Amino acid sequence: MVNIANDHQASAPVTTLATTERPDRGARHQAPAPHTAFPVTGRTATAARYLLAGIRLALGWVFLWAFLDKLLGLGRGTPAANAWLDGGSPTAGFLGKAATGPFAGLYHSMAGNVFVDVLFMAALLGIGVALILGIGMRIAAAAGAVLTVLMWTAVLPPESNPFMDDHLIYAAVLILLALLGAGTTWGLGRRWAATPLVRRNTWLT
Repeated sequence: MVNIANDHQASAPVTTLATTERPDRGARHQAPAPHTAFPVTGRTATAARYLLAGIRLALGWVFLWAFLDKLLGLGRGTPAANAWLDGGSPTAGFLGKAATGPFAGLYHSMAGNVFVDVLFMAALLGIGVALILGIGMRIAAAAGAVLTVLMWTAVLPPESNPFMDDHLIYAAVLILLALLGAGTTWGLGRRWAATPLVRRNTWLT
């Protein structure tokens, strides 16, 4: 498998995303294993790294902007009068009014709860900062996936599709970014992984 997190290109001009061992020549009756290979050149691997880094930064900004808008009431999604710093609730509007479907009653009861507000805002800030800096990608991906899936359950069924919407896509992309080590390009992921704390606790990478 191509390691897109590696900033140094391999000396070989072509690698493969998937390889299988060839059957032993001496085993005449052994059926050949299926072989599916996709050649990836150095330029393609480099382009993929930078594309994933760009997606990581974009998603990080989505989460961080949501936090800032709800905190300060910047007028995009949150009016100034409803800013969290001015006593507004970042969950009252969405959970109290927009939640629909089988879990609407549960979310309506949670709307405006101080603990839920703090947890929601902490998640937005933590996920956004982690993605932008490229650190703690596993935690950020897991937390982001849980948050977006919960938001998906709050709007069931989606307006334009029987079940699929952008929340599920966000969750899948977040997990993919963590699996492919997207924090090492245009980010501090490599330095973060080299710290003694992360070396002792690899789940923090």
